[in-house]
Amino acid sequence: MMDLKNLVSAIAEIAEQKGIPQDSIAAIVSEALASAYKKEYGKKRQKIKANIDLKTGQLEFWLVKQVVDDALVLSEQERETIKKEKEDAKQAAPSAEAEKATEVGAEEKIRFNPERHILLSQAKTIKPDAQHGEEISIALETKSDFSRIAAQTAKQVILQKIKELEKEEIFKEFNEKEGEVVSGIIQRIEPNAIILNIGRTSGVLPKKEQISTEQYKIGQRLKVYVLQTENTPKGPVIILSRIHPKLICKLFELEVPEIGAKQVVIKAIAREAGSRSKIAVQGLEEGIDPIGSMVGQRGTRIMAVINELGGEKIDVVLWDDNQEKFIANALSPAKVLEVKMMPKNKAQAIIPDDQISLAIGKDGQNVRLAAKLTGWKIDIFSVSQLQQQKEDLSQLKPLNEEQNKQEQDQQDNKQDDKDEQKEQKQQNLQDLSEPQNNQQNSNLTQNNNAENHIENNAEKEK
Repeated sequence: MMDLKNLVSAIAEIAEQKGIPQDSIAAIVSEALASAYKKEYGKKRQKIKANIDLKTGQLEFWLVKQVVDDALVLSEQERETIKKEKEDAKQAAPSAEAEKATEVGAEEKIRFNPERHILLSQAKTIKPDAQHGEEISIALETKSDFSRIAAQTAKQVILQKIKELEKEEIFKEFNEKEGEVVSGIIQRIEPNAIILNIGRTSGVLPKKEQISTEQYKIGQRLKVYVLQTENTPKGPVIILSRIHPKLICKLFELEVPEIGAKQVVIKAIAREAGSRSKIAVQGLEEGIDPIGSMVGQRGTRIMAVINELGGEKIDVVLWDDNQEKFIANALSPAKVLEVKMMPKNKAQAIIPDDQISLAIGKDGQNVRLAAKLTGWKIDIFSVSQLQQQKEDLSQLKPLNEEQNKQEQDQQDNKQDDKDEQKEQKQQNLQDLSEPQNNQQNSNLTQNNNAENHIENNAEKEK
């Protein structure tokens, strides 16, 4: 015999352990008991429901039937006719129109099943305002004795349903916690991931989301950022991160009450996980020092965050809507004399000579983080470099004039050479033509002399 009082207390205990509402557990148990009741006392096509009252511990069972209008129930003769038509259809392979007509006829009327249906005339004796298509519940005798097989079946159904419900609740819980920080204990260290116990389930810290300089060990407690929640057939998978920039924001929210009170806000963050980070903060109320609020008395607040991140350095700078001032603040701890805004999202920062290494940082880290924080490409110039550039610019004009003069002289010399070459060529042509003319004149003279000699000889012969 089933003890209903113990059943109610068991439901309350399971709900507390699993973090599931009691009503959900009670619905699962009621469904399992209804299945056991049907298996033990019901019939095959019956629809049985059960309900447990968590206050009184009372258990009730109902047989649910659908109300059917008497005129829409197929008679025995009609059922035989439909059966015969189906048999003839199989043999004669009727046309599509005949098949459609048979289907329509079958849909208009209902094949009555006494285990699942109740006539409208009978339903009105139980519920006077009953209507066609409505479901009506008929109370059944309450039973608390079930066979071992029925009880085992109910147990398996309850365990399976509770397990599925627990997975849904875990997924829902951590899906709402995406973007938040949770605390976990390292359970297992694998080559590509670390498994942490984060409460009701385990979370996965992938290799790419781990800080490369950190050393992890089993049993170590960590604060991690909930990056993503995935629902898989095996259950929810919680992806965690230690390198996400917002992890620092959330850690400061835990340490600095002014952030929760909306007196201080974190406007921007740039992070190189495990090494250094820069945070820009702004005060929303007069009289509140945003940097002092983040640092805390004797640095207690910022040191708590630094210790949680394994000694990662954190610079807190003041946000300013004026981009020139903001860039100068972002380059701290270096002092900036002047910031010049250039086209194409570039900026030039003028730094004292003794502050250059501080402004650039080790391997350019300080200026790189400042660029990420502000969104500007920052070029660093020292005072001496700027003066040298000015001197070079002042000497640039005379140098250009002298260079232009030299180029003009070279062009004039080239033109003179060309003219000389042209004159020389003409002279050569002239020199070549004079001998030819002389030769022609001599030839003409010789020809004339020969002609005269021939004429004189002819006259003498005459």
